[in-house]
Amino acid sequence: MRFEQIGSDVLFYQRLLKSDGLYSGKLDGLWGPKTEAATGAFYSEYENIKNKTGSFDPRTEKHIASLSIRAQREARLFMHRALGHGISVKIISGTRTYEEQDKLYRQGRYGNPGKVVTNARGGRSNHNFGIAWDIGIFRENGSYSTDSKDYNNLAVYAKSDALEWGGDWQSFVDPPHYQVKTTQPEIAWVRSRFESGKTYVA
Repeated sequence: MRFEQIGSDVLFYQRLLKSDGLYSGKLDGLWGPKTEAATGAFYSEYENIKNKTGSFDPRTEKHIASLSIRAQREARLFMHRALGHGISVKIISGTRTYEEQDKLYRQGRYGNPGKVVTNARGGRSNHNFGIAWDIGIFRENGSYSTDSKDYNNLAVYAKSDALEWGGDWQSFVDPPHYQVKTTQPEIAWVRSRFESGKTYVA
């Protein structure tokens, strides 16, 4: 994971690294030798996983590189299942900082342009904890599919016991969304664990 892919929030970055067991320093928001070393360890693990499982298109790789180590493995297995059935899919969104999530939440609200794409504010989405990704399905002519049937059909092949699928949700159905299951489902619990640098995946 390269720092520029997460943004300028060093504290957020440290929390993600510590939750993966790679950062042993204080969660102080200050870039120092331990943060630098943890970054190197994280990127080495990303390369190891990629070399073992194979790489994908640049856009997908960019977003996989922003995920936690456990989520990287699950995302790659997901991609192999999808592509193995001849479905042209890419991961188009990965980890977001709280600030990025709030910006996305404001889209389509408060007079801002665009359509509403999330009901989650910063700290209330599993994208904020490095364990969720959104996918896009692309047709033969390269156009992006917005047909929910395409995403529902993909889920038949791509879901697994380790993942939750947004298409199964009741309040905000989100077929392009996948996330690694957490030890407890409550988002407040996950956020508390993340912010203290503790693990939260099942």
